[in-house]
Amino acid sequence: MKVGFVSLGCSKNLIDTEMAIGLFKNNNFEIVHDVKKAEIIIINTCGFIESAKQEAIDTILEMAQYKQNEACKYLVVMGCLVQRYDKELKKAIPEVDLFITIDEYNKFWDKISQLLIKENKISNKYNKLCYMDRVISTGDKIAYLKIAEGCSNRCTYCAIPYIRGPYISRPIEDILKEAEELSKKGIKEIIVIAQDTTKYGEDLYGEAKLSELLNKLCKIDGFEWIRFLYAYPENITNELIQTVKNNDKICNYFDIPIQHISDKVLKRMNRNITGSKIEALIKNIKAEIPDAILRTSLIVGFPGETNEDFLELYDFVKKGYFNKLGVFIYSKEDGTPAAKLKEQIHHNTKKKRYNLIMNIAKEVSKKNLKSYTGKKYKILIENITFDKKFYVGRSYMDIPETDGVVIIKNSKDNLIGEFIDCTITETKNYDLIGKLQQ
Repeated sequence: MKVGFVSLGCSKNLIDTEMAIGLFKNNNFEIVHDVKKAEIIIINTCGFIESAKQEAIDTILEMAQYKQNEACKYLVVMGCLVQRYDKELKKAIPEVDLFITIDEYNKFWDKISQLLIKENKISNKYNKLCYMDRVISTGDKIAYLKIAEGCSNRCTYCAIPYIRGPYISRPIEDILKEAEELSKKGIKEIIVIAQDTTKYGEDLYGEAKLSELLNKLCKIDGFEWIRFLYAYPENITNELIQTVKNNDKICNYFDIPIQHISDKVLKRMNRNITGSKIEALIKNIKAEIPDAILRTSLIVGFPGETNEDFLELYDFVKKGYFNKLGVFIYSKEDGTPAAKLKEQIHHNTKKKRYNLIMNIAKEVSKKNLKSYTGKKYKILIENITFDKKFYVGRSYMDIPETDGVVIIKNSKDNLIGEFIDCTITETKNYDLIGKLQQ
């Protein structure tokens, strides 16, 4: 039978999808890229914020149409949205043949087998989602490496602990074994992820082990770039900064979700850090690693955020510390402490604050990018434009599908998947224009 997948949400969710693809492939199912040709459609959902939930619902309803008009016989929905709203979804969308919660991933194939019991081709040779069997869907040079599940930070706005459970680190030996396999497959860039990478190892070894893990990953042959995402500022230590500084393979890139800078708002968010400590950390990173790229994510319109709180955040962004910046409008999430706060802010006010931050962030980005003109960078070529006139790639300063790209005139064929040197000649709002080094 032919199986098609739709993966929504974050890169951590994508890894779950990749493991599910591997499970079906190992059980002799054919994986197709066009869901219109699939007899089984698997949707991995996100349920993090309101917009993600709406996207998931819209996607399920869209895929349900294929059961009427296309080849699809079975529609399966898994992931965070199912974990949060399993009973409600079963009542609301009867077109779905099987819902699989995250808690049921350890018996994933048992659920599939029960659904397909009438099919002659069902196999039970492989029955669990497994990191080692995942099928990489991010190309043949880049892969994510998940080092932990869940989260225990209990930020008041976030539903992740209620969806994914407490933070559980993977044993370092298992992670390194998977990394070795990725290297053998030709992966050149690995992106280490968890809900909070800086917490890695605390639950398993009694202390943070991210620095140790990164040092060991650097010893694996084949990797050109190693980077880690979602490093909470309260847990970024001098040891971690030095690990990045002293390893050429580790990209000088820090993804630090601060969410806000106002002490009052941070306290209401249950973030265990102050605005002054965040600023001191940023200055320390820049002092130790002058070419470090800093990315952050912010929330505007959190309950109780006053005009003064917002202006403090606005002025902080205006200082230009961050090279990359994402902004979320606060989403009132079921079951979270922040959803119960009385000082909810009107949507129009939240939207206005969002626009103001995005506008100033755009100006900061333009200013930062101009400083790259004339400089030389190593670029990973990932694609080529449809007219084959330009290559599209990334430097150490950009993560896939989130940050900007480097556009280079095509003067040499067959460079996709290769690392090349280029000189930056122009800048756009978020992207760079370069030329190949002769």
